[in-house]
Amino acid sequence: MSTPEGEEPLERSARLDANAICEVHLLQSSSTLIPGDTVWRRCEAQRVAVLNDAAAYFAALREALLEAQDLVYIVGWDIHSRTRLVGASGQADDGLPEELGPFLRALVQRRPALRINILVWDFVSFYASEREWNSAAKFTADTDGRVRFHLDATLPFGSAQHQKIVCVDGSLAFAGGLDLTIRRWDTSDHRADNAMRCDPQRKPYPPFHDVQCLVDGAAAVQLFELVEERWRAAGQQADERRAPKGDRWPANVPVEAEHLPVGIARTKVVSPAGSTIREVERSLIAAIRSATSFVYIENQFTSATRMARELAEQMRRVPSLRALIVAPKLHSSWLESQAMQNGRGAFIACFSEAGVADRIRFVYPVSRCGEKEVAVMVHSKLLVVDDRILRIGSANLNNRSMGADSECDLIFEAATEEHRDFIMSVRRRLIAHFCGLDEQAIAHDEQLLFALLDDVAKAKGAKTLRKVESSVLTSTLATMVQPVADPDLPLHLERAASRMWSTKTIIGIVSIAVGLLGLGMAWSYTSLSDYTDTGHISTFLSAYAQSVWGPPFAIAAFVVGGLVIFPVLVLIAATAAALGPWLGFVTAMAGVLLSALILFTIGRFLGRERLQRLLGRRAARIQERVVGKGILAVVVIRMIPIAPFSVVNVVAGASTLPLRDFMAGTLLGMMPGILAMAVLGAQIADLARNASWSNISLLALAFLGWLGVCAGAQFVATWLAGRR
Repeated sequence: MSTPEGEEPLERSARLDANAICEVHLLQSSSTLIPGDTVWRRCEAQRVAVLNDAAAYFAALREALLEAQDLVYIVGWDIHSRTRLVGASGQADDGLPEELGPFLRALVQRRPALRINILVWDFVSFYASEREWNSAAKFTADTDGRVRFHLDATLPFGSAQHQKIVCVDGSLAFAGGLDLTIRRWDTSDHRADNAMRCDPQRKPYPPFHDVQCLVDGAAAVQLFELVEERWRAAGQQADERRAPKGDRWPANVPVEAEHLPVGIARTKVVSPAGSTIREVERSLIAAIRSATSFVYIENQFTSATRMARELAEQMRRVPSLRALIVAPKLHSSWLESQAMQNGRGAFIACFSEAGVADRIRFVYPVSRCGEKEVAVMVHSKLLVVDDRILRIGSANLNNRSMGADSECDLIFEAATEEHRDFIMSVRRRLIAHFCGLDEQAIAHDEQLLFALLDDVAKAKGAKTLRKVESSVLTSTLATMVQPVADPDLPLHLERAASRMWSTKTIIGIVSIAVGLLGLGMAWSYTSLSDYTDTGHISTFLSAYAQSVWGPPFAIAAFVVGGLVIFPVLVLIAATAAALGPWLGFVTAMAGVLLSALILFTIGRFLGRERLQRLLGRRAARIQERVVGKGILAVVVIRMIPIAPFSVVNVVAGASTLPLRDFMAGTLLGMMPGILAMAVLGAQIADLARNASWSNISLLALAFLGWLGVCAGAQFVATWLAGRR
């Protein structure tokens, strides 16, 4: 039997068995919430509220935290200390800081018995520019250890901690798609122009939609156990918890449903080489296979074609079944577009292939202000099936949420007519808020919903839903990025190699390496060597020596020279001779560092992700445990050049070597040689013109001095590595 690329026969067999079990259970029971199969636990939510958009969530969370007495867990994909934890007014009136970090610190000062544990994914370097630096200190300063901040680095390479959960005193819990980070806050109006919707640098961002839910009772207790288990798995010691006292439900949050059955579904990677708990995937399949009338979906990513095929097949089996999927118009970053756009195109194509495209709509929301129209970013992960099942959580409809990332979804299942009315109300008001309508308008035209959406779009009101245009990226980069950025299993050595290192990729990388080495040799062994004479370059630079443009021009020469593999020692000597010892030293050092940085960046763009995925998580952990050794390696390579300067820079960028280690090693390794050439350049030139014992002695002393400086640099690097 053939298997999909990258999937072992045992893995495929396990999936088929899981599907068979799921179908048997559905035949035996009307419920899709089956502990140990489609869900981890099934219990009851004493009270439930659905919080539409971050303004509602942040206000409810702030109110709940103000009443916290004992222990709070915050688990997220991202968290930012400058997140403004405020409601729709954009202000807080409780006397504590508005920003999350200062608010939590002030909170534990107010309540000496309160402890707060924060667990956040230890993100890959690609996200570094989007994340806050030194978050731990900004949350934990002056809290006497009662606010603990930990980066979760225990997941296998290629996986992310993607759950978004807050538990308060074990009696109240928030779960959904919202992280406590910047560029999330918005009201349900999603106005095209809202002055309060800006990041800490006062930079505005587009309207943003997401959904979080609030539960108490047994559901909150089970979520507390889940996050406590995650905290322990990340290597942290769990705190003892006192029994909660009093009612924790926020007074300003209306209770929307009571005594509602709920299942907790997870995606959980057991170990890098082990199995994955795929309750999210199995519960989605079970819910889809139970659909008979209407499926409503909001999701940031739609690239899991298996789910699309399941829904398309169910629509073929049930001619009355319709579906509405609300997604973003575009993905929020270049990488997401490369990774997910083709997946979305394939997802949408499944319905055309099944002949049911006329009964499903893919739409994105827009808001208008005068002539200005902006798309609303849809970040929510929500599913409603027949107004009987309501699902809110962290899992996207992409492959990685099915088997590679850590996820948590709450699945509410109606047991009474009141429960069905609640789920129906949630669905209607979500659709209505995208269209600038009220819930009653949606209820009135329920059977002609698609026609109503068309009429709203034609009316050109302040808010509407537009059709998502399916498109496919045909670039080689998109084809390579997609299977690695959106895997359905954690990335392993063999899988990463088979997916990334195709024959075409290997030929391309080898061609680049051969070209670089060939150009480096050409400067030494061909007629190009005539241009590498120090005197010629020095004479050329001397024309600008007395000008303010002299140093910048020389630095630019290092950058250009690095790009064409020009011998760096020639540039150093020529710069020192043209600009003098001290200005020449500073200029040459700046030129070397800038050239090294640019070439390192090129190498990182070309190859770092491929090498990291090839080496796997274990190599990354080894690197973490020998922090600082990268500096020593670069120092040695700089002092004893085993390859052209430019080649070393590109190769270092393509490796897992941190940028800080590379730049520190380059500075320490190049400084002695540049200093010697700058200060003793005259003696070296004099020796070349008129060799004598005195000049030879001076040169020997300079060389010994250089060795002493090198030894000192290595000692400093070793000392720094030891401290780190």
